[in-house]
Amino acid sequence: MYHYIQDKELLKHLKRTCPNIVNQLVQSINRDSVMTVKACLVGSGAKNLITQNANHPVDLDYNICIIRTKSVDIKDGCEIKEYIRKQFNGVLNANGWSDCQDSKSVLTAGDMIFKQGNKTAFSIDLAITCEYNDCWHRLIHEKTGFVNLDRYYWNEIPDSRQLEQKVKAIKSNFLWNEVRDTYLEKKNLYLRRNDYTHPSFVVYIETINQIYNKICPN
Repeated sequence: MYHYIQDKELLKHLKRTCPNIVNQLVQSINRDSVMTVKACLVGSGAKNLITQNANHPVDLDYNICIIRTKSVDIKDGCEIKEYIRKQFNGVLNANGWSDCQDSKSVLTAGDMIFKQGNKTAFSIDLAITCEYNDCWHRLIHEKTGFVNLDRYYWNEIPDSRQLEQKVKAIKSNFLWNEVRDTYLEKKNLYLRRNDYTHPSFVVYIETINQIYNKICPN
């Protein structure tokens, strides 16, 4: 079952190391002339939501949100993902990490282990996202086994409209602890069901909507 990590020293190292890697990636991309991005910390990347399943490695989830493209078409998912993958590998290699792995919906870096202290392995899952019409979309790489036939498309995440505004409303009503409790309950619910169609970002959005609806019921 999932639990929140209690080891404060491990949390300190994770919160220092992983955001630093992601921020270096953002800076590297924004110095270039291809696109402008920002890091959107959600799910386990968000404040106080770092979970671990038993003694398994810790997955920290981050989004690279495309604000605008400069020399690439936003519809060209293959070019976008390949560009970000190469930039990500450059940052990882400069920090002593191996190249990332390209999966259907994320780029995964790890598993890494800190040389000192807690020896829990950890990785970074990086999703490529954009916000369109107040809704969040994730870039999906549907693999066929033949590179030339692979499909790239933007998948709208259900009920993701005005996510940032909802988070602000929840925090202003001092309900973030309820977010923590609900998020953990949902993670474990899907784990018990062997449901792997709900990544952390989706669970996070479900949680935010559930708590927000208590403040502003439909």
